[in-house]
Amino acid sequence: MVREPLSIADRLRGERLGRLLREARGARSITDVALRAGVSPETLRKIEKGRIPTPAFFTVVAVADVLGLSLDGLLSQVSATEPAEAAAETATAGTHRAAG
Repeated sequence: MVREPLSIADRLRGERLGRLLREARGARSITDVALRAGVSPETLRKIEKGRIPTPAFFTVVAVADVLGLSLDGLLSQVSATEPAEAAAETATAGTHRAAG
Protein backbone atom coordinates (compact mmCIF):
# COMPACT_ATOMS: atom_id res chain seq x y z
CA MET A 1 0.00 0.00 0.00
CA VAL A 2 1.46 3.31 -1.09
CA ARG A 3 0.63 6.29 1.07
CA GLU A 4 -0.43 9.53 -0.60
CA PRO A 5 1.95 12.43 0.05
CA LEU A 6 0.70 14.97 2.55
CA SER A 7 -0.73 18.17 1.20
CA ILE A 8 0.62 21.56 2.15
CA ALA A 9 -2.52 22.09 4.26
CA ASP A 10 -1.84 18.81 6.11
CA ARG A 11 1.73 19.83 6.87
CA LEU A 12 0.70 23.31 8.03
CA ARG A 13 -2.03 21.83 10.22
CA GLY A 14 0.55 19.51 11.78
CA GLU A 15 2.87 22.44 12.45
CA ARG A 16 0.02 24.37 14.12
CA LEU A 17 -0.86 21.35 16.27
CA GLY A 18 2.76 20.98 17.34
CA ARG A 19 3.05 24.68 18.16
CA LEU A 20 -0.15 24.59 20.23
CA LEU A 21 1.00 21.55 22.19
CA ARG A 22 4.42 23.14 22.77
CA GLU A 23 2.84 26.35 24.04
CA ALA A 24 0.49 24.42 26.33
CA ARG A 25 3.40 22.42 27.74
CA GLY A 26 5.01 25.67 28.88
CA ALA A 27 7.85 25.09 31.33
CA ARG A 28 7.04 21.41 31.87
CA SER A 29 9.67 19.07 30.54
CA ILE A 30 8.97 17.19 27.36
CA THR A 31 9.93 13.97 29.16
CA ASP A 32 7.42 14.55 31.97
CA VAL A 33 4.52 15.29 29.62
CA ALA A 34 5.38 12.47 27.22
CA LEU A 35 5.70 9.83 29.92
CA ARG A 36 2.48 10.92 31.60
CA ALA A 37 0.76 10.65 28.20
CA GLY A 38 2.27 7.23 27.55
CA VAL A 39 4.33 8.25 24.53
CA SER A 40 8.04 8.54 24.04
CA PRO A 41 9.68 11.94 24.52
CA GLU A 42 11.06 11.63 20.96
CA THR A 43 7.55 11.17 19.55
CA LEU A 44 6.28 14.23 21.39
CA ARG A 45 9.33 16.21 20.26
CA LYS A 46 8.63 15.28 16.63
CA ILE A 47 4.96 16.23 16.94
CA GLU A 48 5.85 19.59 18.49
CA LYS A 49 8.32 20.31 15.69
CA GLY A 50 5.81 19.32 12.99
CA ARG A 51 7.88 16.33 11.89
CA ILE A 52 4.88 14.07 12.57
CA PRO A 53 2.16 16.20 10.97
CA THR A 54 -0.56 13.55 11.34
CA PRO A 55 -0.02 11.91 14.73
CA ALA A 56 -2.27 9.06 15.84
CA PHE A 57 -5.58 10.25 17.26
CA PHE A 58 -5.07 8.51 20.60
CA THR A 59 -1.62 10.07 20.93
CA VAL A 60 -3.15 13.54 20.54
CA VAL A 61 -5.91 12.63 23.01
CA ALA A 62 -3.40 11.44 25.62
CA VAL A 63 -1.12 14.49 25.28
CA ALA A 64 -4.08 16.90 25.29
CA ASP A 65 -5.41 15.23 28.44
CA VAL A 66 -2.08 15.62 30.25
CA LEU A 67 -1.91 19.27 29.18
CA GLY A 68 -5.53 19.96 30.14
CA LEU A 69 -6.56 20.84 26.59
CA SER A 70 -9.96 20.10 25.10
CA LEU A 71 -10.03 18.32 21.77
CA ASP A 72 -12.70 20.73 20.52
CA GLY A 73 -10.48 23.68 21.37
CA LEU A 74 -7.47 22.10 19.70
CA LEU A 75 -9.47 21.28 16.59
CA SER A 76 -10.83 24.79 16.27
CA GLN A 77 -7.37 26.32 16.66
CA VAL A 78 -5.64 23.86 14.33
CA SER A 79 -8.31 24.23 11.64
CA ALA A 80 -8.83 27.99 12.03
CA THR A 81 -7.04 29.06 8.84
CA GLU A 82 -7.57 25.91 6.84
CA PRO A 83 -9.90 27.29 4.11
CA ALA A 84 -7.44 30.01 3.08
CA GLU A 85 -4.56 27.53 2.97
CA ALA A 86 -6.59 25.01 0.98
CA ALA A 87 -7.50 27.72 -1.55
CA ALA A 88 -3.86 28.74 -1.87
CA GLU A 89 -2.82 25.12 -2.33
CA THR A 90 -5.46 24.57 -5.02
CA ALA A 91 -4.33 27.69 -6.86
CA THR A 92 -0.71 26.55 -6.66
CA ALA A 93 -1.59 23.06 -7.89
CA GLY A 94 -3.50 24.55 -10.81
CA THR A 95 -0.49 26.68 -11.73
CA HIS A 96 1.79 23.63 -11.66
CA ARG A 97 -0.63 21.60 -13.82
CA ALA A 98 -0.93 24.42 -16.35
CA ALA A 99 2.86 24.74 -16.56
CA GLY A 100 3.35 20.95 -16.95
